[in-house]
Amino acid sequence: MDKISLAILCLIGLATLHLSYAQNTPQDYLRAHNAARAQVRVGPMRWDDRVAAYAKTYANQRRRDCRLVHSGGPYGENIAWSSGDMTGTAAVKLWVDEKPKYDYNSNTCVGGECRHYTQVVWRKSVRLGCAKVRCDNNRGTFITCNYDPPGNFINERPYSEVMYERPYSEVM
Repeated sequence: MDKISLAILCLIGLATLHLSYAQNTPQDYLRAHNAARAQVRVGPMRWDDRVAAYAKTYANQRRRDCRLVHSGGPYGENIAWSSGDMTGTAAVKLWVDEKPKYDYNSNTCVGGECRHYTQVVWRKSVRLGCAKVRCDNNRGTFITCNYDPPGNFINERPYSEVMYERPYSEVM
């Protein structure tokens, strides 16, 4: 094999490796969460290795069956499953796409599930950790994001209307 062919094979391999990690880094999860939070004038989250370790441990526990079962742990939690290779940012998009079903005035979900979205934008949740695993026997992908402190408490709003109405720069 000549040097040019070997170089091309190496580049293809690196590109494939990069694509397999694309949209699954801590920065990718944070970017997707913080974009949704900025829309409602909620400050950004930061990655937390302790919360991420919890997410990874739980994702590994679900690897065998990949059932959509919450961990019941000390953090807020969103989970997602796909029969294919879902990216972390696609999972966050799935949760954020519930936004139209959240009615701020009544602080309820209208016309379907919205509590994944409200956890994403929960103003008091400031630390994030997420993990992704491929399910055994090629049964898809399981993704979990955990939030510290947790959100979605009854009779509490995910963000304040005052915060929502003010320019984002004034909130920070």
